[in-house]
Amino acid sequence: MSSSFKFVNFSWDDAKAASLADGAARLVYRSNLLGSDQRITNTGGGNTSSKLIEKDPLTGEDVEVLWVKGSGGDLRTAGREFFSSLYQAKLKGLQKSYAARADKGLKSQAEDEMVAAYNHTTFNLNPRPSSIDTPLHSFVPGKFTDHMHPNAIIAIAASKRCVELTKEIFGGEMDYVPWMRPGFELGLAMQEISGKNPKCRAIMMGQHGFISWADDDKECYTETLRYIEKAAAYIEEKYAAKGGDATAFGGAKYQSLAQEERNAKLAAILPWLRGQVSQQKRFIGTVQDDEKILRFVNSKDAARLAELGTSCPDHFLRTKIKPLYVDWNPQKDDLDGLKKLISKGLEEYRKDYAKYYEKCKHDNSPAMRDPNPTVVLIPGLGMVAWGKDKSESRVTAEFYNCAVEVMRGAEAIDEY
Repeated sequence: MSSSFKFVNFSWDDAKAASLADGAARLVYRSNLLGSDQRITNTGGGNTSSKLIEKDPLTGEDVEVLWVKGSGGDLRTAGREFFSSLYQAKLKGLQKSYAARADKGLKSQAEDEMVAAYNHTTFNLNPRPSSIDTPLHSFVPGKFTDHMHPNAIIAIAASKRCVELTKEIFGGEMDYVPWMRPGFELGLAMQEISGKNPKCRAIMMGQHGFISWADDDKECYTETLRYIEKAAAYIEEKYAAKGGDATAFGGAKYQSLAQEERNAKLAAILPWLRGQVSQQKRFIGTVQDDEKILRFVNSKDAARLAELGTSCPDHFLRTKIKPLYVDWNPQKDDLDGLKKLISKGLEEYRKDYAKYYEKCKHDNSPAMRDPNPTVVLIPGLGMVAWGKDKSESRVTAEFYNCAVEVMRGAEAIDEY
């Protein structure tokens, strides 16, 4: 089976799965396998679930229980304690009380209040807080469900022709739902889609990722990989046909500096740059200057694509809506020129971020976050990602790498 996958790792071990004590342990196993491959989902991203038959501790009767990854944690390392357990019948029953609300709807007071209602469906006093994605897992028909954020799928989800591409690549087995924030309304939309299309076994989530399901846990895992494999193969075929690396992102506008010169210039600029972005809180930087990130920052389309920002909510929680792209010519300009461009760019970035916050804030919104960028892109040198510590800056870099891969895929098959 593993030989049929080229773009993801098939790691399921039948003997290992059979040795596990119960369905919850198998859910943890499946989750850890999915989370171990960053081409399947990113750090902290995605969630999984299983609808299992359990003994009700109150009545002793068999009841259906939704085990679903709760808030926090990472699929690669999550143990049983990271999963909520909820009465499936009670979760579905919330639809009746929600339908009776006059104030229901997307981003409504009623939808917001449903999150607290999940606590009332808790099975066996499980203390793990429920995720806002819980209705997605409860309301789709499969016994086993995976919601992942693979770069290949998001590349389709973030393309202009997403609906047409989804049909072209997957046929009727994957349907489509336009962007909606995770929550009760999205769960209801998925329930309606899967009810109308009996062939549907997965749903493309516009600008976000996808969800897939099956009535066997190994099949669910395998199908999740198959969808990602299919998307990746389609992208790579189109990418190669357009010229591959040589023409990626419109081709090269600038050339990378030699490694020794990059190191010297980064050593000269980084202490100053760290001071500039650490005016509100101290940041630690992670530098990346490998071939892939340099191909992007040196390209003709880098400025345009960087300004469009990231699409997946999981990405911009780490990288903010967009990075700071510094249009510096490494072949002609010196470090003083670079500092001036960065200073001007930071000033504009902070203004843009304040405008974005003012436009989007509500009465109950938290205070504006630090308006400094968490990702800085410099042609010839590479990327600097920022975080409160080494680990957070590394993860920020990881997420922007995902964003670059999404843009590469989207531009190969359509338009990002």
